[in-house]
Amino acid sequence: MTLNEIKKGAAINGFVNAVINGIINWFTLDKTHPTVLLTQDQISSTTHTVFSGAVPLAISLAFILTSIAFFQTKMENKPSYFPTFFVKALKHSVYAFGLVVIFAILLQRFAGEVEVSLPIASVIAGIVAGIVAAVVDFETKKSLFENKK
Repeated sequence: MTLNEIKKGAAINGFVNAVINGIINWFTLDKTHPTVLLTQDQISSTTHTVFSGAVPLAISLAFILTSIAFFQTKMENKPSYFPTFFVKALKHSVYAFGLVVIFAILLQRFAGEVEVSLPIASVIAGIVAGIVAAVVDFETKKSLFENKK
């Protein structure tokens, strides 16, 4: 598998995950309010915000999609999943957590409490899911084929 094929597959995976998770997010939003906050300036907030939903989405997708990318890749002499790629799945989850939280904190710091419409909230959740899916798929498959050489 070439690097261009890996990039193309990761882009397709990212797009598909963005659409699917954007739609799922749309159906989980509270339709009684016309808007939702992107972030809120409280650690123990009880209010749902776009990024309070995007953080667990990114963490779970990073772990699950790393594992899926490993198991769906067909190749000779594939390394074992445990411990190397299990640890890589954990590492991807930690990175996803850190990046989404850092982005949310910086957004809160510089923009304050911004409200967005429900469709925009779903699109943002989809974009986060798509980026996580594309990066995780690319990194997992790239490391699989780098280990082969």
